[in-house]
Amino acid sequence: MEILNNENIKIPEHIAIILDGNGRWALKRGLIRTMGHKVGAETMRKTINYAFSLGVKVLSLFCFSTENWKRDKEEIAYLFTLPIEYFNKYTDKLIEEDVKVVVSGDISVLPKETMLACDKAILKTKNCKSYVLNICLNYGGKAEIIRACKQIVNDVNSNKLLLENLNEKTFENYLYTKNLPPVDLLIRTSNEKRISNFMLWQIAYAEIYFTKTLWPAFTKKDLDKAIEEYNHRQRRFGGV
Repeated sequence: MEILNNENIKIPEHIAIILDGNGRWALKRGLIRTMGHKVGAETMRKTINYAFSLGVKVLSLFCFSTENWKRDKEEIAYLFTLPIEYFNKYTDKLIEEDVKVVVSGDISVLPKETMLACDKAILKTKNCKSYVLNICLNYGGKAEIIRACKQIVNDVNSNKLLLENLNEKTFENYLYTKNLPPVDLLIRTSNEKRISNFMLWQIAYAEIYFTKTLWPAFTKKDLDKAIEEYNHRQRRFGGV
C-alpha cells in the first residue's frame, strides 16, 4: 500500500521506535559492532526525515537505555559520539523543517560534549512547532517513573502540589514527555518481542508492531508496513 499522499491512511501522531539490531547487523557481515551503530545512525536520519514527511508529529527514538551501560566501554564511547555528529550536521536543517528537539533521559551523566550537543540542539530548536524529535538517551521507563514520584513528593512537601490534586494528568506533567501526546504506534526492530523498559507510561494504549528487520536495514517500506498494520488495528482504549 502506498502511504505517502494516501488519504485513506491514518498517520499516527506519535510513533516511538526501539532501534534494535545494530550489533547483530554488523556481526552478520563480519564487521565490528560499532559499524552497525554507524549505519544505524544513517538509518535514523532517513527515518526521521521520512516520518515527518508522512505527517507524523512526534517521533521518539530509543537510542541508549539505562541498562546499556553494561556494554563494552569502547562501544558506549562510540555511541555517545553519534548525537554530537548528528546535531552538529543537522540542527540547522531541523530548524528549517520546524522540528523541535527534546531529550528524554538523564543526560547529566553523559560525556560533557554529548550533553552540550544535546542542550545546544534543544535550545536552538525550542521555538519550532510543527514536529517534535524526542531522542531517548540514558532513558528507562522505571527510572522515569521513580524520578517523577520523587519530584511529586518534593512538591507535596513544599506545598507546591496538593495530594488530592494528583491524578493521571498531573502525574504526566512530571514525566520527560510531559508536553507530548501518548504513543500511538510503538515499533521494535530485530524480531525481539519485548518493550525493554521503554516508555512504560506512554505506551499504555499504543499499538505495538514487531519486525524482523534489523535497525540498520530498516527502510521507508518497513515504516510503511508498520503504519499499514496500524491502520488495520481497532483502537478501543478499553471500550467495546
